[in-house]
Amino acid sequence: MAFPTETVYGLGGDVFNPAALAKIFEAKGRPRFDPLIVHIAELGMLEKVADLSLLDTVVRKPLSLLMENLWPGPLTLVLPKQKAIPDLATSGLPSVAVRLPAHDTARRLIALSTGAVAAPSANPFGYLSPTRAEHVAQMLGEKVDLILDGGPSRVGVESTVLNLCDGQPAILRPGGTPKEAIEALIGQVAIGSGLANNGAMPSPGLLKNHYAPRSPLTVHDGESIRSLSPLKESGAAFLFFDTASRSAWQDGRGDEVEAVTTVILSGTGDTVEAAARLFQTLHELDRLNPKRIHAQLAPEQGLGLAINDRLRRAQS
Repeated sequence: MAFPTETVYGLGGDVFNPAALAKIFEAKGRPRFDPLIVHIAELGMLEKVADLSLLDTVVRKPLSLLMENLWPGPLTLVLPKQKAIPDLATSGLPSVAVRLPAHDTARRLIALSTGAVAAPSANPFGYLSPTRAEHVAQMLGEKVDLILDGGPSRVGVESTVLNLCDGQPAILRPGGTPKEAIEALIGQVAIGSGLANNGAMPSPGLLKNHYAPRSPLTVHDGESIRSLSPLKESGAAFLFFDTASRSAWQDGRGDEVEAVTTVILSGTGDTVEAAARLFQTLHELDRLNPKRIHAQLAPEQGLGLAINDRLRRAQS
C-alpha cells in the first residue's frame, strides 16, 4: 500500500512481517542490501523497534533532545535494533532506521497496523521519488494494491538520516531536516557514508546514482549553467534554482532562449520552497522527454544540502 507522508509517498508493509517486506522489495525492484526506514505511529513504539539499552550513553541526551524537538518530522534516527525486527528490513545490520512522520494520515494508518511500518519511497528503485499520488500510479501502477491520496507532500524531499549508533552523531543522508537545526540542539555533527561490514548500505539513498529521471540530467553551479548556449542545447530543459539565475542566463540572448524549456524551483531563492518543488518539477520536465535536463545546484545551506544531494545522485 502506498501512503502520503510530509516528505514523499511511501510504500508500506508491516515491519514485523517478512512476507510483507519481501513484497516491498519486489514491487520496487529494490536490492536487498538497501535497508528500509521504519515509520512509527507514536513515541511509545520506539522501544519495540529499537533497543535503546544498547545505545552509547554519550548519545542518550542528544537522542532525547532530537525526539523532543524534531519529532514528529522529517528526521530518521539510526539506532540499535530490537531482535523482533527482521533482518530483511535492516539488510542484516544490527541497527534500524526509525522515523515518526509529521503527517496525521500516515500516523493514523500506521496505528491501524502494528504501530510500525517499513516504508521506502513508492517508486521503482533508483528513479524520481513521488510527491503526489499520481506519481505512484504512473510509476508503479498495478504493483500497488492501494494508493492513499493525501495531496502533495509538504517537504518534498526524503528525511535526513542521522546515525546515533557510533558515539558521534553523523548525517548519513541530508534531507528534510536541515543540518543547522540538528546542530542547534546537539552541537556539531559529522557527515558519514560508506558501506557496513556486511556490504549493506548504512542508510537508504546512498548509491552514487539514485533519484534519477528517465531523461539524462547534468548538474551545474550558477556560473557554468549561465555559460550554456540555448542554440547548442536545443531540445534541452533548464532547471534554475531562482528567478535571478534564469534572468542572468536569458539576459542578452533574445529569441535564442525559446529553443529550450526553462523552469525555476523558487522565485525568491527559498530552499524550503525549492525542496518542496524539486521532485514534482523533475517529474513534469521528464514527461516532456527533453534531450537533457540541465539543473542548477542550490546554495549549500539549509535544505540546499538535500536538494544538491538528490540532483548529484540523479546526474547521468
